[in-house]
Amino acid sequence: MRHYDDDFDDDDADDDRYVVIERSGRGGGGGGLSSFFVGLAVGAGLALLLAPQSGVETRRRLSRSARRARHAAEEAVGEVTDRVTETFENARQRVETKIDEARGAIDLKREQVHRAMQAGREAAQQAREDLERRLAETKAAYQAGAQVARDARSTAPREVARPSRDA
Repeated sequence: MRHYDDDFDDDDADDDRYVVIERSGRGGGGGGLSSFFVGLAVGAGLALLLAPQSGVETRRRLSRSARRARHAAEEAVGEVTDRVTETFENARQRVETKIDEARGAIDLKREQVHRAMQAGREAAQQAREDLERRLAETKAAYQAGAQVARDARSTAPREVARPSRDA
């Protein structure tokens, strides 16, 4: 609360003091929807209590107002429930979609790994067969060479050691 009495000259004030109440709140402007409903309820209650009518009529009006307020509250709760349910369902759908996408990606990677492993096995088998074939060819060539050497030794004339005449 701020006092503004210092802002006036003494002649203008005539000893009347002014008090200005400033409200500071979030958003700079008011209490929102809840303040509106509180004001509405207080105003309606005062209007009913101060109206020149009988007690029976006042009770009927209060009863009608209470039913209307209950109906409005039920509608508001229903709308909020619907919005929350819709938001939840949308979030659930997005999560399920992401899970399905992740499962699909995992299955794809699993299949790629399986194919790569199979290709690796086939390549290893082919390399083994090539190595065994080369080894067999080399072994056969070695054995053929050894056989040629043996045959050459057995068919070649042998020199007989003769005694030397000089002796």
